[in-house]
Amino acid sequence: MRELPETLTPSTLTVTAGRPAHEPDAPLNPPLTLASTYVAGGALEYGRYANPTWEAFEEVLGGLEGGRALAYASGLAAIATVLDLVPVGGIVVAPRHAYLGTVGQLADLTTSGRLGEARLVDIADTEAVRRAMPGAHLVLVESPTNPALEVADLPTLCAAGREAGAVVAVDNTFATPLLQRPLDAGADVVVHSATKFLAGHSDVVLGALVTAPTPRGDELSEELASRRRKIGAIPGPFETWLALRGMRTLHLRVERSCANAVTLAERLAAHPAVERVRYPGLASDPGHGRATAQMRAYGGIIAIELRGGAAAADALTRTTRLWVHATSLGGVESTFERRRRWATEVATIPDNLVRMSVGIEDVDDLWTDLSTALDQLVDRSG
Repeated sequence: MRELPETLTPSTLTVTAGRPAHEPDAPLNPPLTLASTYVAGGALEYGRYANPTWEAFEEVLGGLEGGRALAYASGLAAIATVLDLVPVGGIVVAPRHAYLGTVGQLADLTTSGRLGEARLVDIADTEAVRRAMPGAHLVLVESPTNPALEVADLPTLCAAGREAGAVVAVDNTFATPLLQRPLDAGADVVVHSATKFLAGHSDVVLGALVTAPTPRGDELSEELASRRRKIGAIPGPFETWLALRGMRTLHLRVERSCANAVTLAERLAAHPAVERVRYPGLASDPGHGRATAQMRAYGGIIAIELRGGAAAADALTRTTRLWVHATSLGGVESTFERRRRWATEVATIPDNLVRMSVGIEDVDDLWTDLSTALDQLVDRSG
């Protein structure tokens, strides 16, 4: 790969990292390498061990997060590999509100006896999380959480996790490395569903892990890479290439999505159909842990709770013309859904909560579409 200056801003890294050296007639983009078999004698050996397309993607993401990245077949494959670090009968501390796949894996592993205990906590209650740490082998953090958007005090929890002797892993899918870098806060591992903001175009399923540039992080990276090879949780080269291509505009997409989200969150907070807006840093929404002024534009995800309960939330998702009723998030288009429509969603998530993934469309077009649907809810209830 091309050698770059040591200090580059994230917006420059997204564009320049993971590219071939500048030589006459060399392509600007790394090629898509479709190979299961390599000629023996080199570093690659076999398609389950390595792929040049993976390496390009990993260089970009590792540079953004400040660590060493590994690509996986999906975000859940990455999470499963982290959970596999926990010894049989071990203890995991995790958010009570988290990605549904994470919660489901923890429940299955606990029921089967593979894990001794999964201690689910309010991740925004720092003292409660610290009280749950003694004896834990893994502290798994989401911040902001999915879909409740609670914010954790990452530096304090990472320090407490290290003191307890646990591996600290932080799911950074919602924030992306452009808004927070958990390794800088002391985490050992960062988790990504690259399906979401990193790839950004709703056409890829991919996951990733990034380990800290420390001796402990190096050991974890080797173990995680070994497990990726043995379990076979490897990404497809084409999906990885698409994700890499998507990451070239990550800084632009995140900037626009955040700006749109801030504007929409403020307008939603003033609408009579809306009971509560959850958006970290929004002045009218207390209870988000360590949300501060520096989190003013904290991501492209909003959650709202509607007056009128689940029926109103379902009606909203059926009434808009621009906003798309769909699960997943982080694409260029704006999507939303009532999370409790999923029978396995955590029972403490309100029935009337709608998770909104704010895209990069014109914010006034998005608001016109949304407010028209919300006005209809008020008219119906009026």
